[in-house]
Amino acid sequence: MLNIDIYIMKKPSFLKNDILAGLVVFLVALPLCLGIALASGAPMFSGIIAGVIGGLCVGAISGSHTAVSGPAAGLIIIVVNAIQDLGAYDMFLTAVILAGLFQIILGICKAGIIGLYFPSNVIKGMLSAIGLILILKQIPHLLGVDKDAFGEEEFFQKDGATTFSYLLDALAEIHLGVLAAGLLSISILLIWDSKTIKQNTLLKQIPGALIAVVAAVILNVLLLNFAPSLAISGAHLVSLPSITSANDLSGLLVFPNLSVIGNKDVVICAITLAVVASLETLLSLEAADKLDPMKRSSPQNRELIAQGSGNILSGLIGGLPITAVIVRSSANINAGAKTKTATIVHGLFLTLAVLVFSKMLNYIPLASLAAILILVGYKLTKPMLYIQQYKLGWNQFIPFIVTIVAILFSDLLIGIIIGMAVGVFYILKANYEIPYYVSEETNQGDQKINIRLSEHVSFLNKPSLYAKLNELPSGSNITIDGSTTKTIDYDVLEMLHHYKRQSKEKGISLTLISIPEVETETDSH
Repeated sequence: MLNIDIYIMKKPSFLKNDILAGLVVFLVALPLCLGIALASGAPMFSGIIAGVIGGLCVGAISGSHTAVSGPAAGLIIIVVNAIQDLGAYDMFLTAVILAGLFQIILGICKAGIIGLYFPSNVIKGMLSAIGLILILKQIPHLLGVDKDAFGEEEFFQKDGATTFSYLLDALAEIHLGVLAAGLLSISILLIWDSKTIKQNTLLKQIPGALIAVVAAVILNVLLLNFAPSLAISGAHLVSLPSITSANDLSGLLVFPNLSVIGNKDVVICAITLAVVASLETLLSLEAADKLDPMKRSSPQNRELIAQGSGNILSGLIGGLPITAVIVRSSANINAGAKTKTATIVHGLFLTLAVLVFSKMLNYIPLASLAAILILVGYKLTKPMLYIQQYKLGWNQFIPFIVTIVAILFSDLLIGIIIGMAVGVFYILKANYEIPYYVSEETNQGDQKINIRLSEHVSFLNKPSLYAKLNELPSGSNITIDGSTTKTIDYDVLEMLHHYKRQSKEKGISLTLISIPEVETETDSH
């Protein structure tokens, strides 16, 4: 919390920015919390609980200024399978609590450093893929087809359809009233993003997302009165549970069955949740830091502890598992958030939504919220990003594109693993190609070949250096210079000294400069 106070004391306007950003994130998070719970086969209220804790608890403990946590679409399949395998939701909640404990242990053991190993091109590919998924998945909601839960991201859906086939089917079932509300919302969001609004002292203070939602509600009221056949109702509106008393609230809460805490299946489920949720959190944290206009770095280990604390609390009162989520985080950054106060404010709004304003919020068309997510998606996958990556060369562009395609046709973690594999291939290729520098000198007809090793020579460089040495013709006068090299892997040293012994037989004169001696297997024999 100290970081928040320091930033607000330096810039009092940050508090205003954070409150407005928190409101925008709340509008994005609300349907996602409900949709992810529905898609996970969990009680509807469990998604709201996870969203509230992600904002209030994780937001308070986290060291990130921009990342927002809550239930994640990337965990839907794991949650569905876990509930089915364990046989009861209260047993699953025990696994969520244990997963949180494991995450805290990972944070204490400083396992968060794993987040630093994700290449930039893979992170950018992940962001672009999520942007495309948001656009593709929200278009049906914009058209008035709400058969799928709001938070689903999978390409291959449970009913056998795919993202593309569902999109085509939606084009044949357009609800004109819903479409009108969606297009009105998009138009307002685009206008609010224009220079005209940004230069207006008064209007720029009001979030465009709020105006878009209010306008959609007003439009639906007009349709109900003047064109009932086009009015938006039922599944096309937000559906929050109504809480009017303490009994209503207690009836929505589910508590864990702690008697199964030592059950092998529960422990395995907890380990799976902890690993996957931690990876998704670290990915989202790294991505949020890259999007942050102020270019701040978030402490990864502290984030794991924050996420673990949130999952323990969420499991104790019936919530879904929590991770940092890039959709909410990017919406937060785009809305102008400056500190983690925005994350906490979004949690407060979620709390008020279910306890006080549920009836009012149930008038909001899902199409207007889909419009907000479509604009968030576009900002994540702008054409300029593709052009910039292409200009960086194939070694940057190919892992970027592969990551996008892999995530689109599988899921976030599988896509990241495939993107990482391609990225590592190019890293290995680069190491293979540049472990040394070759120059040639000719003095009175005597040709001398100088090979100067680079600053760091690892075992990855061994194949390239070995191939180069074996290309050199008999009679060559060769110098291998390691005077500017800081580290040479043992495998490379062993190969160089072995080559030196062989060079005499090939008629090659070889001089080694600043190459440490090593005892090889031949020496020991």
